[in-house]
Amino acid sequence: MRAGNDRPDDRAEPELVQMLRRALRDPEPISLLMAVSGMLTAVDGRRADPLDRTPVKATLDTLVASFVGVNVAETTAALTVLAALVPDDQLVQRIDRELSGRRQPMPTWLRGLREARLEPDVWFLTHVLGDGDDYLIGVTLPTGEALSALVYVDHNLGGVVKDAFVAPVSLAEAVDRMRSTTDSVEQTLIRVDAADSRAVIEEAIAHSAMLYPQPESDDWPMCRPLVEWMTRMLPDGGAAPQWHEWSEAELDAIARGFSSSQFAAGIDGPDDADILGTLLWFGSGYCGSDPLRWSPVNVEILLVDWLPRKIVADVDYLARIPAVLRAFIRHCHAVRGISRALTEETVAAVARWEPDYQRTIRSARPQGPEAILAAMGLPVGFDLSDEEYLLSILDARVGGRQQLMSLDATPLPDEPFDWAGIPDDIRPVVRSMLDECDRVANDILDAEYRTAMRRLLNLAATGDPAIFRRKASPVRGAAAVAWIVFRANDDVEYRNLRVQDLLAGFGVTGSVSQRADPLLRAVGVDPHHRFGRPDLGSPAFLTGPVRAQIIARRDRTLGP
Repeated sequence: MRAGNDRPDDRAEPELVQMLRRALRDPEPISLLMAVSGMLTAVDGRRADPLDRTPVKATLDTLVASFVGVNVAETTAALTVLAALVPDDQLVQRIDRELSGRRQPMPTWLRGLREARLEPDVWFLTHVLGDGDDYLIGVTLPTGEALSALVYVDHNLGGVVKDAFVAPVSLAEAVDRMRSTTDSVEQTLIRVDAADSRAVIEEAIAHSAMLYPQPESDDWPMCRPLVEWMTRMLPDGGAAPQWHEWSEAELDAIARGFSSSQFAAGIDGPDDADILGTLLWFGSGYCGSDPLRWSPVNVEILLVDWLPRKIVADVDYLARIPAVLRAFIRHCHAVRGISRALTEETVAAVARWEPDYQRTIRSARPQGPEAILAAMGLPVGFDLSDEEYLLSILDARVGGRQQLMSLDATPLPDEPFDWAGIPDDIRPVVRSMLDECDRVANDILDAEYRTAMRRLLNLAATGDPAIFRRKASPVRGAAAVAWIVFRANDDVEYRNLRVQDLLAGFGVTGSVSQRADPLLRAVGVDPHHRFGRPDLGSPAFLTGPVRAQIIARRDRTLGP
């Protein structure tokens, strides 16, 4: 391909440029936005297979470099979209420097993309059976074109984005369309707090990226960068609702309520009380953590997957579960005031899946780790206990095989914060974050965590000072530092402390993963290639007990 404005024959051009040209010629912005969003998704580390250790060929940096290297209208348009969608300030500055020297005419809407205006309302659609919720947000471009994003957060999968799409319609039109198809009895469509919505969507996107395999649809996750761009326009500082942790007393009260109800007639077999406990265990810990919520979908999950995989019991016990489940569903729906039609639909799901369930429990089947491998589609004979595979996981945590083999469990020293190399203009912000980290370490953590947070804060401040020049809450930034260190050490359950308890120590609610991403980049860690835990690649951030556990795992793997 030739640089500049000279146009080669289309047949000699890469398919990527031809695709961009078609999108650029479309008068609707959505075509080009989705095309570039799809490219970003293709190079997103969150799409990587966690079991594939082959080097990554395409990255965001290589994508940008390929566009920078070819000066034609199509790559100029792609770079302009990237500058809006990418949250990396340094990369955006690099793109802007390139664009400042380009002269191809661009559509008016594209030149004003970064001035898009968020619609103030966020709409929320939920169903009485509670399988998931839809969030609807909208933006309007300076030239008047509108975009609306519908994001479906699935509770049965643990609060993840299962599907999303972006449409070239105004938010008002999208709401009208949704209202016209909404059942006013079973569904509720309301406005909700924008900041809380952002927290929910961001957390659900992060959780979705941790699943393997990840949810996919016609548009998801190809539209994920576009949805994230729109979501970042929502106000910060909101809180995603947390799952209720059911106490034994609360679960016992539900069991007693069922046992004394009309629906418990005939549920008096020798195993029935224990079976009810199994159903309460599933309901309180999975599919949204609500033992009184039953729908055709979570019935299917229970019978098709969870029970056959999770519960090891004799056939007579397992075969009895559907009968208890039917009675318990009727009781729960009566307590919740669910309509008779939906109750019958949910009970019918038990009948729909029971024949398969009864056959499964009477046949040889994978359970526990074997079932997980089967669900992941791994080949027969794949062994998660493979020595090299297990060692590579530990290598990632400490920075390599040499560090792993020489690792010790000496507690981190109680050391002062190192101010060397930190620019003067960001020192007040760094000081505020440091004070917050130290306070929380003294209140609910310990000296080792204080040292680890100090080290991470120093490394981030010297690695990318620009992060600390942004207008953002130092307290939330400190919470992100603590979150990274705490998650990096998550092999040890520290005083039963949960992440939300840690964040509450900073007075912070909701997810801080978005604030953590630039900090991780600053210390050389890909924020989207962590699959649940940010491996910092150094023992300098790991507490003594965690390193002791890693040493034990290393030694068990290597054997005598």
